Amino acid sequence: MAKEPKAARPRLDPATLPIEELTTNLAKKEHARLAEEIAGHDRRYYQQDAPTVSDAEYDALKQRLLAIEARFPALRTLDSPSLKVGAPAAGGFGKVRHAVPMLSLGNAFSDEEVADFFAQMKRGVGEAPGIDTVMCEPKIDGLSIALRYEDGRFVQGATRGDGSEGEDVTANLRTLDEIPETLKGHPPAVLEVRGEVYMRRADFRALNERQAAAGAKVFANPRNAAAGSLRQLDVSITASRPLRFFAYTWGEVSERVWDSQSVFLQKLEGWGLPVNHDSKLRHGVEATLDYYRAIQQRRAELPYDIDGVVYKLDRVALQEELGFRTREPRWAIAHKFPAERAVTRLNAIQIQVGRTGALTPVAELEPVTVGGVVVSRATLHNADEIARKDIRVGDLVEIQRAGDVIPQVLGTPDGKHAPGSEPYVFPTTCPCPLKTAVVREEGGVIARCSGELACPFQQVEKLRHFTSRLAFDIEGLGEERLQLFFDKGLIRTPGDIFTLEARDKGSEAPLRGWEGWGEKSAQRLFEAIQARRTIALNRFVYALGIRQVGEATAKLLARHYGSLKRWQGAMLQAVEERAKAPDAKKPEEVGPAYAALCSIEQIGTSVADDLCRFFAEPHNLKVIKDLEAELTVEDAVAAAAQDSPVAGKTVVFTGTLARLTRDQAKAGAEALGAKVAGSVSKKTDYVVVGADAGSKADKAKELGVAMLSEDEWLALIGQG
Repeated sequence: MAKEPKAARPRLDPATLPIEELTTNLAKKEHARLAEEIAGHDRRYYQQDAPTVSDAEYDALKQRLLAIEARFPALRTLDSPSLKVGAPAAGGFGKVRHAVPMLSLGNAFSDEEVADFFAQMKRGVGEAPGIDTVMCEPKIDGLSIALRYEDGRFVQGATRGDGSEGEDVTANLRTLDEIPETLKGHPPAVLEVRGEVYMRRADFRALNERQAAAGAKVFANPRNAAAGSLRQLDVSITASRPLRFFAYTWGEVSERVWDSQSVFLQKLEGWGLPVNHDSKLRHGVEATLDYYRAIQQRRAELPYDIDGVVYKLDRVALQEELGFRTREPRWAIAHKFPAERAVTRLNAIQIQVGRTGALTPVAELEPVTVGGVVVSRATLHNADEIARKDIRVGDLVEIQRAGDVIPQVLGTPDGKHAPGSEPYVFPTTCPCPLKTAVVREEGGVIARCSGELACPFQQVEKLRHFTSRLAFDIEGLGEERLQLFFDKGLIRTPGDIFTLEARDKGSEAPLRGWEGWGEKSAQRLFEAIQARRTIALNRFVYALGIRQVGEATAKLLARHYGSLKRWQGAMLQAVEERAKAPDAKKPEEVGPAYAALCSIEQIGTSVADDLCRFFAEPHNLKVIKDLEAELTVEDAVAAAAQDSPVAGKTVVFTGTLARLTRDQAKAGAEALGAKVAGSVSKKTDYVVVGADAGSKADKAKELGVAMLSEDEWLALIGQG
């Protein structure tokens, strides 16, 4: 009797599965999808001031990613969005390196999470006096900036950027009436004040009316208007905009003359800086939640938009004892407001193609006002999301907004569809002129164009990545110019950038004759390109745009292999090994080169396989070969390891330091090649002990770890 054929196993979509049901492989795919989507949203929000999702939708993506990493810790690599803040600074402005990183905040979405926040602080330092006293501050969604004062005079202002490096917007900030040139009283000799540039709702509406009357760009919301107004190369435009400022924290200081957040706010006001008078000190969970509910009820009456409340532990000594996670403090949290909703019509679904070929569907909505903001676009994530919600063009759809950005589509409010509507059919070919096939990895949810570098959309996006700040950082070769040169056929691959000047000299239509160009502007571009003919190996690796290889992973690869020749040779050998053992599960079963690659800290088989896929493509090898003919790629040199006594050492700081803030101490150690850890273990090399040190010092004694005073530490690193 013939056997019945086996039923085909249904394809599991990890995006629709609860986290507890994810297998390791499905978790990897879902984590990669979330990481790619979050990175795109960060770029559009922080660099372009043009977000395409709501705060609530973004927060949901981040929460899911964090939950996956909690269950599968190996997925938390150095490139994970959970370890990043903001996005790299955009071009057009000078760069400012923050002496103390500008970190972001963790989020709470319920009363229970706020209670957990208080409980976690108590677990960190015990029942210390003041552990339940927090400063409650309205959370304004403007543009975060840092103001540096020296001897009371304003000398520099910068945006947050990626938290480590921002844009120099000093001249623009000088146009704000609320930012004093000279502080009152006797502030510290060096004082970095941090706060938010924002725009009041009434001023925002008046600005948009003027913009519309002049036929100029109309802003989507006050946050975008404030960010776009401040980041103007023409300072007179910034001066004409109604920008305001609230100060709320500090960065680098020469001397801290306050012992609490509440006293610091009083100091700020005494020095002549504006603070938010709706900020209040509260004691305990219930009083804190009462403040939250009260400010939420007053939300519509406030002259500015807020999307939640920030809670900060008041006592600075306790803040320093609790310290930081990688990207956020343990002593502060943002309690977000619930999302707002509205119903509107879905007019169309457009497809956008990203650098890695990912096709993202975008909803084009009938403009609708939600919470005072007019919205008209939203991301739909992927084909499965559209099918799951059965969203059709012409339907009335419910949208949700939290904060001051574009909403997410929740679905049809009553399950009914527009007469004659048909289920949306996701394209099987890329919308690019080549109409190349769209493919999906087994078990994956992201649809990608298979055209790779033959796809014009991907080519342009990859070129933008190649010239971005963390890669080749070519001044004057921004998105618009790249698109122009691409459309004219002058730049199609990265190598074309470095032959542009030579080709231009023999051209019948040289750049200097183009509309909007002249001899000087063309020469400036060529000089900027010439200045990048020598590039560090880690920047070169990052610039190639290999999937899952971000800035941190590029540095790890550069440090491990040392030179482009050795890295490329090792990758080609790993490709051969993987091709011979495609089904092998363990790295050592694949081959020595592949196993060596997987042995690098934070690099597993998922990243290794993406590297192999990149080097297996002949056109990618040609890109590298063409660049080698034009460039000098410098070997990786562990600069700090050359002359630093702490390079490669693991250091823990505990207690209150007298000569440095905790952030300054950590930043200084990392700059010298040390790894700063948050807890003491057998792998710890040094524990630097300040006043009122607690359990970390006890642990160091128990394990026999070397303990140094602050003065001994500074002497060790040559700063004593």
